[in-house]
Amino acid sequence: QVPLVESGGGLVQAGGSLRLSCAASGRSVSSYAMGWFRQAPGKEREFVAAINWNTFRTYFSAYYSDSVQGRFTISGDNAKNTVYLQMNSLKPEDTAVYYCAASRSRSAQRGSIEYDYWGQGTQVTVSS
Repeated sequence: QVPLVESGGGLVQAGGSLRLSCAASGRSVSSYAMGWFRQAPGKEREFVAAINWNTFRTYFSAYYSDSVQGRFTISGDNAKNTVYLQMNSLKPEDTAVYYCAASRSRSAQRGSIEYDYWGQGTQVTVSS
């Protein structure tokens, strides 16, 4: 098991910013592919962003859904065992519960089925 704890959610006005954090207890985030997903009421969980580390874990590649490309940035800090999701230019349609996930397959990207461990989620609400 890899305990994942998200934080940083909240209420923000449209156009504002939030930064979500995902702390992996006791494990290096570069040991896994790490992803962010979200689920709005009445909708299926959807991919938001993911990072895949290179073999030597010195840098990562980032992937984004079309709906957040250019507005959101995913990053990882090995020293802190934490992955971040910086969300800018937020829109009401970004309102959802945001989940952090880790995959033992270090090439995992957009499919939720690729991920083995999930956090409990953090609510993000964007008002118009």
